[in-house]
Amino acid sequence: MTLELDRVTLTYPDGDGRLTALDEVSLAVPKGSLTAVVGPSGSGKSSLLAVAATLITPDSGRVVIDGTDTAGLRPAELTALRRTRIGIVFQQANLLPSLTAVEQLQVMAHLDGRSPRTALPRALELLDAVGLRDQAARRPHQLSGGQRQRVNIARALMHDPTVLLVDEPTSALDHERGAAVLDLITDLTHRRATATVLVTHDRTHLTAVDRIAEVHDGRLTIPATV
Repeated sequence: MTLELDRVTLTYPDGDGRLTALDEVSLAVPKGSLTAVVGPSGSGKSSLLAVAATLITPDSGRVVIDGTDTAGLRPAELTALRRTRIGIVFQQANLLPSLTAVEQLQVMAHLDGRSPRTALPRALELLDAVGLRDQAARRPHQLSGGQRQRVNIARALMHDPTVLLVDEPTSALDHERGAAVLDLITDLTHRRATATVLVTHDRTHLTAVDRIAEVHDGRLTIPATV
């Protein structure tokens, strides 16, 4: 398995006690597959994604990324793991206003200590993969909401991650653009063999995902195979 959560429990302080956000959650996601995690607001979806991204350390349980148990890693090692093996697509694209679409991707290479110039072919390849090669020179204000989200997805793939984590990618999009973005994520998951977890409260466009998992009150169940 490329991504594995094994009996993960996460709690937060709540007055004199603790609030359980995740209650012994186990989830295994093989490469080349997409698991959608659904549930109402406050059910634990965002906590699950943050733990899978190694942004939050759980109280107990294991998070294994591409064969690496993250429990024993130092903060610098976790940062390196995220930078090389995990792609995160945030709910808001958060593109830099002054950069073109292709520069949004090139800057990721710069953060890794690589030359943006040498990263140009890779950036253009990914923009082509998300259908935006002809928009490479446009800045965010010149792109539609759906196009900005596609740049967001391409940026998350810039370092060729083995795990792709996607947070509510259609929340700011209309029905048609939302469906197109989810189709794109599904296609890229299969073609690039990532282990993808997509968190959403909207079941409308989930017909093509490999599996749906449900979270309620911090407990995860997989009721059926899609």
